[in-house]
Amino acid sequence: MQNEILIEQSNKIDDKLNKVIDHLKTEFNAMRAGRANPVVLSRVMVDYYGMQTPINQMANIQVTDARTLTVSLYDVSAVKEAKKAIIAADLGLNPVDDGKVIRLSFPQLTEERRKDLIKQVRKIGEDSKVALRNERRDALDVGKKLKKEVSEDEIAEYEKLIQKKLDGAIEKVDKLVKEKESDLLEI
Repeated sequence: MQNEILIEQSNKIDDKLNKVIDHLKTEFNAMRAGRANPVVLSRVMVDYYGMQTPINQMANIQVTDARTLTVSLYDVSAVKEAKKAIIAADLGLNPVDDGKVIRLSFPQLTEERRKDLIKQVRKIGEDSKVALRNERRDALDVGKKLKKEVSEDEIAEYEKLIQKKLDGAIEKVDKLVKEKESDLLEI
């Protein structure tokens, strides 16, 4: 491939495909698998002096044992607001506070909840594949617009390269979905 525009587009699609996969990893990390994981709280926003603040920026979050998280806020006056935010986030956790520290106990996942989570994992994986295919479509559209300026051989080579990159990204998605499913099935 000689054309600079095609080479540039080829590099751009790498970045876009990686962003989709990184987003998928973030989604999977935020899913509760029956074990204490601080990432579960990554989306919890606390109303702190009138501003929505991520809880991980205003507290020290520690895993005390396999099924318990301890949230120690830097400002003890915000414990009640943080507890409300955790409840509002609908994580399926019941926060308990002693006025200074919030404890979150992760219950054992039921068989029914595991099946629901696996369905969610598969849906998120399929949504990621759709996003990857959309990136391929956009990249191929760029190649089609350049038909007058670039030889057909170069465009065909470009299309093969884009397809190869897409196939690799879809394999990564499938692998991540499988790993998350096995993680959820672990007792």
